[in-house]
Amino acid sequence: MSYKLLSEPIRKYVRDMNWTQLRPIQIAAISKIMSTDNNYILASKTASGKTEAAFLPILSKTNFNNKGVKVLYISPLIALINDQFYRIEHLCEKIDVHVTKWHGEANRAGKKELIKNPSGIVFITPESLEAMFVNAPYNISNLFGNLDYFIIDEIHSFVGTDRGIHLMSILSRIQQTNEKRIIKIGLSATIGEQNFIEVKKITGEIDKTKILLDRTKKDTIIKFKYFQNTAKELPVDLIDDLYKETLNSKALVFPNSRGRTEEVAVKLKRISKRLNGQNYYFSHHSSVDKEIRESVEHFAKNNRRYNFSIVCTSTLELGIDIGLVDKIIQIDSTHSVSSLVQRIGRSGRKDGNKSCVVMYATNNWSLLQALSIWLLYKEDFLESLEIAKYPYDILFHQILSILKASSGCSKRQLVQKIQINSAFREISIDDVNQIIDDAISKDYIEVLRHELLLGIEGERIANNRDFYSVFKSKENMKIYHFGRKIGDIPFSPQIQVNENIFMAAKIWKIKAVDIENNKIDVVQANDGKNPIFFGRGGDVDSKIREKMLMIIKSDKIYQELSCEAIEALNELRFLFKNFEINNFTLERPVIIHPNKFKLYTFTGTKINRSLLFLIKATGINVIMNDRESVLEIGVNYIRFDDLKSKIMNIYNSVDSYLKEKLEENDKYLFFSKWGEYLSDEYKIRILKDRYFDFDRAIDFINRINFITNA
Repeated sequence: MSYKLLSEPIRKYVRDMNWTQLRPIQIAAISKIMSTDNNYILASKTASGKTEAAFLPILSKTNFNNKGVKVLYISPLIALINDQFYRIEHLCEKIDVHVTKWHGEANRAGKKELIKNPSGIVFITPESLEAMFVNAPYNISNLFGNLDYFIIDEIHSFVGTDRGIHLMSILSRIQQTNEKRIIKIGLSATIGEQNFIEVKKITGEIDKTKILLDRTKKDTIIKFKYFQNTAKELPVDLIDDLYKETLNSKALVFPNSRGRTEEVAVKLKRISKRLNGQNYYFSHHSSVDKEIRESVEHFAKNNRRYNFSIVCTSTLELGIDIGLVDKIIQIDSTHSVSSLVQRIGRSGRKDGNKSCVVMYATNNWSLLQALSIWLLYKEDFLESLEIAKYPYDILFHQILSILKASSGCSKRQLVQKIQINSAFREISIDDVNQIIDDAISKDYIEVLRHELLLGIEGERIANNRDFYSVFKSKENMKIYHFGRKIGDIPFSPQIQVNENIFMAAKIWKIKAVDIENNKIDVVQANDGKNPIFFGRGGDVDSKIREKMLMIIKSDKIYQELSCEAIEALNELRFLFKNFEINNFTLERPVIIHPNKFKLYTFTGTKINRSLLFLIKATGINVIMNDRESVLEIGVNYIRFDDLKSKIMNIYNSVDSYLKEKLEENDKYLFFSKWGEYLSDEYKIRILKDRYFDFDRAIDFINRINFITNA
């Protein structure tokens, strides 16, 4: 039935592609998109045909003879745009619809032609849209003033992030240039039911947005392996075992940092060379040069004959098509269930194939977290994501953007534009006015004859290329080998002449460091000196930690675990065996030592971070190890009521303590790119809203019953 709803040219395309049947998400999407004007979020596993599920009905329904671009496809990654572009261009060739890539690396001639004759479909990132608003605002209405559809790929990657708020604002501003309502279609492989409302918020129209959810899951075979590691580099035995696991497979290997990624790629390649094995070992992460990354993707996608291993970070977690992958290797636990879902979805992509996953752990806490995440995955749990209600920092950025794009406007007009912008719906008019007034007092905005214009400082900020994005990125140092760029790494005091670094699956020796020009010259290293590392992990959800406690206090044997992994898990179980814990929501273990005690919170990173801040503010010595979800509190007595009372006193005046910290260290708001331009009042609100969770920390400390080993 859905097939018959498509236009004849699109039906012919389906026949020419020899598709025997449409996928479940395609059947549902075609029916709904063709017959209604609702927004839809298409949620189904990786490689389930979501892209075609959106485009087939849209291409059938849209009149591309009308003036202007009709479909705007927005992606979080340039690489994903480049990948999806060719799929859709091939489809659109059959129906004579023009498709254009628009981003910093895209062909200029194509952009110029589009400006002259706006039509068809445009693939773009939020940052390129922001650049257009700031540098060529007339192109927004010229190109996108007659849009029918937004398609937002990997929409889940925007939820709970500054980029998501930025995207909401941009969608709203484009809608303001259109007379008719633009329909939004979101695509995602990882949306849990608890996130439906939050993902709908991205569209700005919760009530008009529906979720089409395909619950089909691919069968997954998983095994856990354990290799204890106390050194900086991975154990030799683990690398040897990993070589055997990948020798006869097309594999993606996911360590948890760029430095570890390079280490693994180099060592696998070294073993293979020694044993005359296969030659195709690559590293793939954001620091590897774009041309090298693209060549790796092209090889993986088009190679049918040779086995290969790509050691990668989250750069290959999203939907870039790299063809068929037999096996996923994870080295130490992911920080989220969502990340595991994305990675599992990369393997067994051919119909009927199972996903094959090998999980390595190098310490027992990482093993416990990995097992917890696996069990939650099987229960269909996904972490809750929340869009910040009060994004004052993104508001400041968009105020400057609006003034730059409009070349000035009255304060009343500016406030009105913000009020109708769905990204800032929860921010009061008083706060909007206050932020504008603060910006005027600091010369970010200038008042001229009742008009607001960018001031000297505002122009300086908005004229910088860094203005187009709202996420904070370190200024990287570019790495060159005899004039050829091979990658870049964040600056670190460790970067010195004669140090070795990993990059592009090779070890390089630093020969020169040019700080002024952010340049590092290297040659290949042959001295065996250990390379330096770079990279860090993410926050962990409370549900994962609670499941970890449940595993520890059970005696269940998990068939997925190797003998070594079972032994490592039993060591943790032995540590907590004397604790009588019956309620995994309300009880937590405390281990008492001379002059200190260890409070194992088994809760999320954000709550742990908040408890750490509150306890430190009391003057009590405290150390947090978030990997083990433990607070080591340096007192030689244990009166929890006293501790709770002290924490509550700090909580009741936490704003003053946060202000103190901001005055001590201007990097305390490191996660917010535009927060530094706000007054302390708004900086404090951002910290409480996005970095800490004091309310839940207090709720946790008040409701938990601490079980001691005394």
